[in-house]
Amino acid sequence: MSEPTGADADRRQALSAALPLPELRRLLREGKQALITQFREGKATVPNADRLVRQLTHHVDGVLGQLWQQSELPRGATLVAVGGYGRGELFPCSDVDVLLLLPEDMAQPHEQDATDPRRAGIEAFITACWDIGLEIGSSVRTVEECVFEAQADVTIQTAMIEARFLCGAKKLFEHFRRATQEVLDPAAFLRAKSLEMQQRHVKYENTPFSLEPNCKESPGGLRDLQVVRWIALGAGLGRSWRELATKGLITRFEATQLQRNEGLLKLIRARLHTIAGRREDRLVFDLQTAVAESFGYVSTPERRASEALMRRYYWAAKAVVQLNQILMLGIEEHVSGSGDAPMRPIDGRFFDRAGMLEVASDDLYQRDPHAILQTFLVYQQTVGIKGLSARTLRALYNARGLMDGAFRNDPENHRTFMAIMCGSQGHTHAFRLMNDTSVLGRYLWVFRRIVGQMQHDLFHVYTVDQHIMMVLRNVRRFFIVEHTHEYPFCSQLAAHWDKPWVLYVAALFHDVAKGRGGDHSDLGAVEVRRFCRDHGIDKEDARLIEFIVKEHLTMSRVAQKEDLSDPDVIDAFAATVKDPRRLTALYLLTVADIRGTSPKVWNAWKGKLLEDLYRATLRALGGAKPQLDAEIELRKQEARQMLALHSMLPGAEETLWKTLDLNYFARHDSGEIAWHARALNRKVELQTPLVNARLSPLGEGLQVLVYAPDRPDLFARICGYFDSAQFSILDARVHTTRAGYALDTFQVITPFFDQAYRDLIALVENQLGLALQAEGPLPQPSRGRLSRRVKSFPVTPRVQLRPDERAQRWVLSVSASDRSGLLYSVARVLAKHHVNLQLAKISTLGERVEDTFLVDGAALQHNRSQIEFETELLDALS
Repeated sequence: MSEPTGADADRRQALSAALPLPELRRLLREGKQALITQFREGKATVPNADRLVRQLTHHVDGVLGQLWQQSELPRGATLVAVGGYGRGELFPCSDVDVLLLLPEDMAQPHEQDATDPRRAGIEAFITACWDIGLEIGSSVRTVEECVFEAQADVTIQTAMIEARFLCGAKKLFEHFRRATQEVLDPAAFLRAKSLEMQQRHVKYENTPFSLEPNCKESPGGLRDLQVVRWIALGAGLGRSWRELATKGLITRFEATQLQRNEGLLKLIRARLHTIAGRREDRLVFDLQTAVAESFGYVSTPERRASEALMRRYYWAAKAVVQLNQILMLGIEEHVSGSGDAPMRPIDGRFFDRAGMLEVASDDLYQRDPHAILQTFLVYQQTVGIKGLSARTLRALYNARGLMDGAFRNDPENHRTFMAIMCGSQGHTHAFRLMNDTSVLGRYLWVFRRIVGQMQHDLFHVYTVDQHIMMVLRNVRRFFIVEHTHEYPFCSQLAAHWDKPWVLYVAALFHDVAKGRGGDHSDLGAVEVRRFCRDHGIDKEDARLIEFIVKEHLTMSRVAQKEDLSDPDVIDAFAATVKDPRRLTALYLLTVADIRGTSPKVWNAWKGKLLEDLYRATLRALGGAKPQLDAEIELRKQEARQMLALHSMLPGAEETLWKTLDLNYFARHDSGEIAWHARALNRKVELQTPLVNARLSPLGEGLQVLVYAPDRPDLFARICGYFDSAQFSILDARVHTTRAGYALDTFQVITPFFDQAYRDLIALVENQLGLALQAEGPLPQPSRGRLSRRVKSFPVTPRVQLRPDERAQRWVLSVSASDRSGLLYSVARVLAKHHVNLQLAKISTLGERVEDTFLVDGAALQHNRSQIEFETELLDALS
């Protein structure tokens, strides 16, 4: 610890005499603030962070000691620091956890002696701690009670394992340490902490690469290192990385790496606390830039300061995950004796030791670098192998320097990599393991560039490399029978696909050029072309892979933004894909890609749009030119069959159908046509709006039919109701009949009634009907609160208005940050300018909206009124 400054000496002198609580409070606050200020103004270095947590611990020790001395505490009691405070690592906003050890004659009081004055002294001490501003977590026990509770609760056992004497009866503390150590079963403790760590990792999605990681609790965070220390301490293997190295559990190099990465995580956590001014362990978007700037990072046109910080964090977290795995396996082998388990030879280089893949010698990779990639091939192909042993992981960790340019260009390594890619099973686990051990990024240097690369948008929730691993997993699941229920149509297509590895390569490269500037699809196509050439992939397969990577965003864009009932749209997309094989490959990757961005992005409606586009394009590629009249007649016939099943009289539907044009029948399938006919049976001329809702045939949300006399503000009023009722509109199909009635269909969902849509049908029908009968001006839209992510990554509002292919209607595209009331705000502008809506495609990508509308109206025919309309739209989106 550094020599005390003049201010430190003054504080120590002040603490040597009895002080009133207000004075202790002032000394605690000023001393803590002085240390934090000194840290904030100093350089963001690991030594400064280490010094801060030690000095904060020392400062609180002194204040607590002073308070203990001047409190009326029972004779023989002891004050013990536990948890992080016991470790001597007190961060700026951490809790101060203490244990008040009592003599055995002060065990939990019975009713008759609950007024023991010695107990009152303890309560007064705890109250005084809070009065002076110490946010303590306190427990009061005897040694016997500690032993009893430690046996029942591994959390209490963990807190006690790092106990540190503060003041009071030293003999009682030594007795406490011996007693708690004696009841600790290293094997049971290891098992409990391992399961606890697994649960924590699941809570944080089993990845250190989430975009807002918790630097303490996420995989690769400080807690992973603390778990290793606790288990090692419980097994009597040492307290520090140096001691573990001395015992042979880790190498000197690994100890250095552990110390370096732990230091960086501590530094980030300390900076987070001081900048947030509260206990905040998450690197949330709101704070990333401020923390990055405190490290000296500066934003440039090419890279944000926060991106530089997060990349550094991810690399440290990744190293911690690797080293944690090595240590946990090593300690488990030591504690359980599994390191002495018999080994079954697999080949001359690898053994199976209790289901773990073990290298034959520590220097295998130095002697034979080809064995590095062959490790994962053996892991993939050998039945019963569930992971890599500590020895193998350590050997891989220390062999990273061998994977140089010559290694990457070695033809034998190319063959091994393609053997893994073309294997019959285990792709997801093999490639994730390759990425986790840094082998993938060192073999594919282009992949290394996107490891830990943030994606600054509002719908990806993973770094680029983790997103790619998710997409690869999703593609792989299409070919696994156990996952057929997840994507039945994709699984059906995959069952007839002859070369799954083609899709795996495309998945691995589809986003590999992100973060470089320029179109990552085009750049990725260049990279995958080079990969195919180097790895001997034949020209036909190489061209297919390059096409998939280059066009991997096209199908999603067409499905979600264009009118799929327009034959020209289908023909243009068919001209892009050219043949059914390319179409199928692109469809499978598109579904896997969208599913791999975020759990919030995919929904059944997007799935239907993609499937509709696939089927329509497949028909076009088969030479079946769209014959709209024949298609519509087929839909009508199917709808009549459905109506007959519901006992509707033959011909009853004609009254409605005579009022509808071809666009209506082109944009609705036979099931929707039949539903509309049943709902409007003999109700074609109404004076009041009719609202009919049903459970969506897609299995998600509601479909809502609105039939009402048309008026300019009708769409806006519908949107206003759904906004106020907290429904999200996924799709809107708007039609006006020849009789002047609006026949509109909406697909809506709400996050608040995920499993209770049936109960909402009557409510929606009644309330929306009343809302549409309202008169007077449209109510003002609600100004919904922006989420933290939107505030951190705002989307510049954009409006684009262009004529369609026939110059009869206009395609209006808007993009903006999502918020409640946004669609209603757009609808109000449409109503004000008497712009007629014919089709709306609502696309929400995380917290960004990309909506497309098909519109017409007199206001769009003149430059001046069009500019005024667009300006008001931008104001509404802002």
